[in-house]
Amino acid sequence: MATVIAAATGRNARAARRGFYVGLALLIAAIIAAGFSRSFYGTFVGGVAHPWIIHVHAGLYVGWLVLLIAQAALAARGRIALHRRLGNFGIAYGVLVFLLGLVVAVAMPVINVRAGLWNSARAETFLAIPLVDMLLYGGLFAAAIACRRRPEIHKRLIVLAAVAIMFAAVNRALVNAGLLAGNAAAFTGTVPQLALWYSPVLVAMAHDLVTRRSIHPVYWIGAFAMAISLLRLPYSQTEQWHGVARRVLAPFM
Repeated sequence: MATVIAAATGRNARAARRGFYVGLALLIAAIIAAGFSRSFYGTFVGGVAHPWIIHVHAGLYVGWLVLLIAQAALAARGRIALHRRLGNFGIAYGVLVFLLGLVVAVAMPVINVRAGLWNSARAETFLAIPLVDMLLYGGLFAAAIACRRRPEIHKRLIVLAAVAIMFAAVNRALVNAGLLAGNAAAFTGTVPQLALWYSPVLVAMAHDLVTRRSIHPVYWIGAFAMAISLLRLPYSQTEQWHGVARRVLAPFM
C-alpha cells in the first residue's frame, strides 16, 4: 500500500510540475494583455487608427501567445508527440515573429515621425528598444530550437524568449493600472518596471528551488542577458547610438 501511495504521489507531483508551465505561460499572456489591451480596445471601440503593419504584428504576437500556452498544455498532458509536431510549425512561426519584429522596430519610429508625433531624436532613441528586444528574443529562441531534444533546457529557454518580448508591454501595464505616471512607451528601468518584467523568471526560479532544490543555470544565464540588455537604455541617449540610428532610419524617412 505504501508503495502504491508513493507512486501515486510521485505521479501527482510530476503532473503538478508539468502544469506549472501552463500557469507561467498564462502569467506572461496576462501581463502582455494588461499592457496592450487598452490600445487595442481603442482600435475597436474608440476608433483609434493604427497602421496596417501594427495590426499584422499584433495578430502574429497573439498567435505566438496562443501557441506558447497550447504547447505548455500539450506537454503537461503528456502529449509529447503532438507537442513536437506542433513545435515544427512553432519554429517557423517564431522565426516569423522575429523577422516581423525587426520590421516593426524600424517602422514604428518612421510612422510616428511622418505623422508629426515624434521628432527625429525621439525616433532614434526609441529604435534601440525594439531592436534589442528582438535580438534578445532571437538569441534565446535560437538556443531553444538548438536544445529542443533537451526538454529541461528547452522549456526554460522558451520561457525566457517569451519574457524577452514582454518588455514593450510592461510599462504600458503599469501606466494602465495607475501604478506609474508618464509616457507609456518610456521604459526607464524603475523598480516596478524591472520587477514586473522579471516576475515570470523569478516565479520560475522559485519553482525550481521548491522542486529541484536549485535554480537551473539557464535561468541565471537568461536573467543576466536581460540585465545586459538594459544597457540599451543609457546607450540610446548617446550621440554614438543616434549616429547609428540615423543611418538605419534615413532610407525610410
